[in-house]
Amino acid sequence: MLLGGIVLGLVAGLIAGGRLGNLLAIRMKWLPAIFLAVVVRFGTEAALLRDVPVAETLRVPLLVFAYAILLVALWANRRLPGISIAFVGVLSNAVVIAVNGGMMPIWAPSLATAGLTPADVLSPIHYIMPPPLDAAFLAHLGPLADVVPIPVPFVRNVASIGDVVISIGLGFFLFATVLRTPTEAIEEERPAPELVPEQVPGLAGSARLHGVPPAGAGIAGGIRPETGLIGGLAEASLLARPIMLGGPQASLADGPGPLAPIEAGVGGAAGAGVARPAPGVAQRIRRHPYVRLALDPSFSALWTSGVISLFGDRVTQIALAVVVYGLTHSAVAVGFVFLAATLPNLLLGPLSGALVDRWDQKQVLVVSDLLRAAIVLLIPVAAVTNLVLVYPLVFLVTSISIFFRPAREAVMPRIVREGDLLTANSANWLAETLADVIGYPLAGLFVAFLGSSIPLAFWFDAASYLVSAALILTVRIPPLTRLAEDVTTSVLADMRTGWRFLRGDRALLTNTAQAVVAQLSTGIVISVTFIYVDIALQRGSLASPTVYALMEAGLGVGNLVGGFLIGLIGGRFGKGRLVIVGYAVNGACLVGLGLTGNVAAAIGLAVGIGVANMVYVIPSQTLFQQRTPRDMIGRVVGLRFSLVFGSLTVAMAASGFLTNALGVTTVLIVFGALTVAAGLGGLLVPALRDA
Repeated sequence: MLLGGIVLGLVAGLIAGGRLGNLLAIRMKWLPAIFLAVVVRFGTEAALLRDVPVAETLRVPLLVFAYAILLVALWANRRLPGISIAFVGVLSNAVVIAVNGGMMPIWAPSLATAGLTPADVLSPIHYIMPPPLDAAFLAHLGPLADVVPIPVPFVRNVASIGDVVISIGLGFFLFATVLRTPTEAIEEERPAPELVPEQVPGLAGSARLHGVPPAGAGIAGGIRPETGLIGGLAEASLLARPIMLGGPQASLADGPGPLAPIEAGVGGAAGAGVARPAPGVAQRIRRHPYVRLALDPSFSALWTSGVISLFGDRVTQIALAVVVYGLTHSAVAVGFVFLAATLPNLLLGPLSGALVDRWDQKQVLVVSDLLRAAIVLLIPVAAVTNLVLVYPLVFLVTSISIFFRPAREAVMPRIVREGDLLTANSANWLAETLADVIGYPLAGLFVAFLGSSIPLAFWFDAASYLVSAALILTVRIPPLTRLAEDVTTSVLADMRTGWRFLRGDRALLTNTAQAVVAQLSTGIVISVTFIYVDIALQRGSLASPTVYALMEAGLGVGNLVGGFLIGLIGGRFGKGRLVIVGYAVNGACLVGLGLTGNVAAAIGLAVGIGVANMVYVIPSQTLFQQRTPRDMIGRVVGLRFSLVFGSLTVAMAASGFLTNALGVTTVLIVFGALTVAAGLGGLLVPALRDA
């Protein structure tokens, strides 16, 4: 696992134009302490392996000392890319070892699944933990122990979440190191902090918390980004983020380190007025926003926290379906899980946005992760006690996620510079798409491996939330102060203020209307796609579930391709026009689905829908962050969220009746045409068209 992170980091850095020689220029604080920690850690293990009595007596203090020194040294270097991530991974493993008396547990079923036997466990630091998932398993912090089997020839192993996080951190660190020496400044330009009269600490400290105003996250979508309870073609609904309309689109060259050739100033040093040579390919790569973001320790930590928790969400989604259907054998019971996860999005959007605007968003992020970890931990207990108890727990997880998403988007404009904001949003969506394309298969294999030990799936997700919270704590978020305002204003007054702003901004209001119409189509597609596959496509010998899965995969691939392209070249185009094109292409692909009966064409159109999703989602999110005052983003986004999600819900409720009355292909054609009209309608509004 660790070797994989090292190799990937080095290879990526070399491809981006780095040099291995830069490794020799590493300058880290507390370097002797790091070496001391390594010597004590592995010296203790070597002594234990040789049955040295004093080593066994001092096992716990020696190992705790080694990890403590290492953690202090890593924390001192947390401003280097990837080091804060490695810090959290080491902390996770250190806590498990301390709780287990100087030992790291390996879960017996994971060891067997990896193709290993107890005889292969030679390290005196490890011991094999028995299979039962009981109170003792949790008391020994089993979810954070070595529970993830890696049954790959030549690298067979069992890893912990901490190992995964350390691997990601080392990858980021080595990528940055070979690309440029760590002594170079890694601080990127940040947006200037806004003025605020006061900062009220703590979510529990006051109902009126000033600070980090959120940028629009839970924009039109659904539960998927945080709970993983919807996937596949449902993505279309969840990707309908607010169309953030701003000024003319800046190019990827904005800010220091442009891609364009640099010219010398007039009247400067010798040679002034003479254009300098254009930077080479390697230099251009190093200056690209994707690379700059990878070198930013705060963004990389926040991005990694999302990757870890998203994978845990996928595990929970699959496990939840297995548990509910396994206990009830009822599709209706599974459907009620979707309902429980949907209602908070519809009911709490405006309220959550107004509250998040009042709170410290970093605290919102951390507390949300901790609360979700506690709730997910209880789901398997509720399932065996009374299945009915699962539904309110799912409702609570989604309700908390509604606060998490706006807060996460709110901090994004403050940890990356404006010229990199589009790429940062693209990178976040790429993470979510990768969680679908790669995470779902891996999660499915993990849940299948668990078998009757399914509670570990939920506990693993809870552990992923804890790791995510720890990573967010390491993120450096510049303080945001708000202009003086009446602290006695009510939440309802804040909601009214958000509505007045949304109503008064033609670009955002037009976009919200576009999204409301377009999400009618998305709701229809979510509900009727399987029916469409079953009765409208000429499948030959292919079974309906197989074709449906292929369409889901096609959508995920489209999301991945579209997200990467927008991050790579989207900055060269106006965001408003990208949004218009995205909606229009999305609708045209839906019309195409209604007109074709060919399986290959349908899968290709699903890919097109995925690409179109990203073409309107990412620019929308970016424009919203840029256009809305930062102390109002939460409430404005919350209002838009409820309007758009309400449209989606109505469409899903009506889809069955419309399909029975008109036929599935006619429904797709009609609603696809509506989406095209909604997209092209933006051309009639200059504020949106020219954004």
